[in-house]
Amino acid sequence: MSLANITSLTSRKLLRSVHQQQQLLPTSIVPFTAPRRALKYRRPGTPPENKFPWEYINFNFAKGVEGIKRNFVLLKKEFFDTLTIGPKGKSLQEHVFEQNRVVWEFRGPESLKQWVVSSDHDIGGKSEVHWKLGRNGTTCLLHGTLNSSPPKDGETRYSGYCALRSQPQLGAFDKKILHDWTSFNSLHLRVRGDGRPWMVHIGTDMYFSHQHDDLYCYFLYTRGGPYWQDVMIPFSKFFLTYRGRIHDQQHPVWLDKVTSVGFTLGDKADGHFQLEIDFIGVSKDYAHTEEFAYEMYKKNP
Repeated sequence: MSLANITSLTSRKLLRSVHQQQQLLPTSIVPFTAPRRALKYRRPGTPPENKFPWEYINFNFAKGVEGIKRNFVLLKKEFFDTLTIGPKGKSLQEHVFEQNRVVWEFRGPESLKQWVVSSDHDIGGKSEVHWKLGRNGTTCLLHGTLNSSPPKDGETRYSGYCALRSQPQLGAFDKKILHDWTSFNSLHLRVRGDGRPWMVHIGTDMYFSHQHDDLYCYFLYTRGGPYWQDVMIPFSKFFLTYRGRIHDQQHPVWLDKVTSVGFTLGDKADGHFQLEIDFIGVSKDYAHTEEFAYEMYKKNP
């Protein structure tokens, strides 16, 4: 069909002619279709889900009205707390002279909803992790079983990890609320472990989307036994990583853009583990004057 004839056809006739041309094609030739992009993680070996992007969205009118009410209540609270009390519900004097701050503490079932647990079970592994309150209801207990056997899918080579991470705090209309720790220089943890080494990581709000998986990490060595230990980790000791790999170019933690704190276990020692946490906070140690513990290479001009 020539170009002049195509421009003279109506839209209905044009679609009908295209359909007739496709029926004339041999069965071995398949018309071109654009691939659909996966919106969530797909385990290796499993078939892809042929769904359109809008099929993952739950269109519920009642849920939308409830969300609007909740967001306006949060907006009202944020406005009046800042106007009557101070920034983030604290007085200006407390912000200036504050030396210690408890950011996360576990005093009930509601505090557990602020955290997310994960393991290699999500990708077909055999590790198990459980998250619950302690015996007295004032601590949290992370326990489970670590198994480093990779899943038999033909693609995954390594396995055996369990992780705990805090959810980003959201304000009215899903506005991201960042933690500002510029007045402090150390991370304060009160934990009780079983002697295993853990990795503590801090997530920040990066500028670009490809930096979404960048984390600042450092080691946490638990003593084991029935006694609690207070751990002070200076922010200058944290090093920048990307999915477990250390960056060549390091820089200090962006303390004014902190979004989350987490713990990861992957020491390849199969068996039971547990970590009990009392609180997670920040503190100001005047004896610590180090700005950054690692070399920062400068590029040639």
